[in-house]
Formats: sequence, C-alpha cells, structure tokens
Amino acid sequence: MHYIKSTEWLNERLNNVNIRVIDCRFSLTDRSYGQRTFKKDHIPGAVFFDLEKDLSGPVQEHGGRHPLPDLSVFKHKLELAGINNRTIVVAYDDGEGSFASRFWWLLTYIGHDQVYVLDGGLKKWKDAGYPITSHTMKYEETVFSIFENKHMLATYLEVKQRSADKQAVLIDSRAKERYLGLTEPMDKRPGHIPGAINKVWTEGFKDGKWKSKQDQIARFTELDHSTEIIVYCGSGVTATPNILNLMSAGFENVKLYAGSYSDWVSYDENPVEGITDKTEP
Repeated sequence: MHYIKSTEWLNERLNNVNIRVIDCRFSLTDRSYGQRTFKKDHIPGAVFFDLEKDLSGPVQEHGGRHPLPDLSVFKHKLELAGINNRTIVVAYDDGEGSFASRFWWLLTYIGHDQVYVLDGGLKKWKDAGYPITSHTMKYEETVFSIFENKHMLATYLEVKQRSADKQAVLIDSRAKERYLGLTEPMDKRPGHIPGAINKVWTEGFKDGKWKSKQDQIARFTELDHSTEIIVYCGSGVTATPNILNLMSAGFENVKLYAGSYSDWVSYDENPVEGITDKTEP
C-alpha cells in the first residue's frame, strides 16, 4: 500500500467533507513554532496536532524523550477534530516528513486504515500555489473507536531480548555520526543498541519529496521479508518515516521501539556499541 498523497491529489479533494487535514509542524529547538506558524497560515480546514502535547505523553524516568500519548486522550483529540473511523486523513509538516509520519504511525497503530502523509508537506503545497488560510475550523465532535495493532509496537523488553538473541533486525534511523557514537547531542551516552544496523531516515527522501516505492525497495534490499524488523531512532519520531517506507516496500512484520535510544540508555546497565574514541580512523 502507498501511504503518500501528492499535493495535487489533496488540492483536488480539499472540499471533500470526509477528508481531514492535520498540521504536524514542529521544531525541536522552538517548542512554540508549530502552533505559532499554524495560526499564521495553514492548509484550509487543517487541524493542528502538537508533537509533544498531542502526539507524545509526559516524559518520565524511562520511556524516552517522546513516549506514546495516552490513547484515550489522543482519541478524544481526534474526535474533536471530527475524525471517525471512516475519515480520510492526510497529515503534513514543513516537508521533512518525520512529524507527519509520527501522526501517521499513531493513527495506523490504533486501527485507522485511511491515513496518509502529504508529499513535500506545506513547502511543496505553497510552491505549487495552492490555497492557504489563517482561519481555524471547528468541527462537530464525532466518535472514534480504537483497535490497537499491537504487532506494530516493540516493548523495551522485546528489544532487549532481540538485541541479545539476534532473532530480529534492529534498525537505527539516526544520522551515521550518532549511530557510530561520534557525537550525541541529546542522550547521555553515545553509540547504538548492540546489533543494530544503520538506515538513516533522511535517505528515504530526495529533493524534499518521498522517494518512489522502487527506490525504497532498493534501500532495504538486503532485508528478509520473513524476519521481524524493529525500528528506532532517538525518541521514536524519525523512526516512523523508515517504518512507513518499509511498509510501502512490502515489509509486514515491522515494529516501532517507541522509547528508542533515549529509553535504552535510561537504563544504566544496558550496553551500547559504537566508536567512542574520535581519534580512531
């Protein structure tokens, strides 16, 4: 299944009452950025979902920097946005793809099968000259029923076991420098979960748009479709574009380690791998 919709596709259907557009813009360096820019301009009819207020739960000792939200709270926000189980949902961000993909993963995880990411995000939408507005829509509250796809989520204990027994492929989606342990700007120990391979999430894009299905298949050509795949990043956000691309490429047994590396290193006893001596070649 293809999970990406073009700006042309959305523009042609913008007045369809069964389509809901979700604005997921966010900045890790400016927490007010998303809400502020949404108030300034957005795709007509869009509803804003904040990464940390709506798509994540409170940070605790363990669970990572962006733990999953309370699903009952997330469900209520969907209902306030007029989203039910039959609504076609298209999420966008500025075009980087990770924040919209986090929304896509969450909605897919709770059983919604018509959720997509806008190719190129708001940047490509504006480049095409399509309409924007500062008007905020209010929708009639609806009812959304949750059907958790628990096979899409890997627990900490599962990851710990799979790192030891090598019965699954662990994919680290972060930049190569962080995977190798050459730098670590956010978490307390550099490196990666033992046994993980590196598939940098940004390699799924070209010129601000998602690469084709065939290109995604080529990115993951060495992987076995029968093997369980567990994907992580720093906090469970940039892993989601890789999951979307893996599923688009036909992989079915793909899980998110939601706590990701920030959860892994919150346990002092957990080992990490990587080059920690920057003087080494």
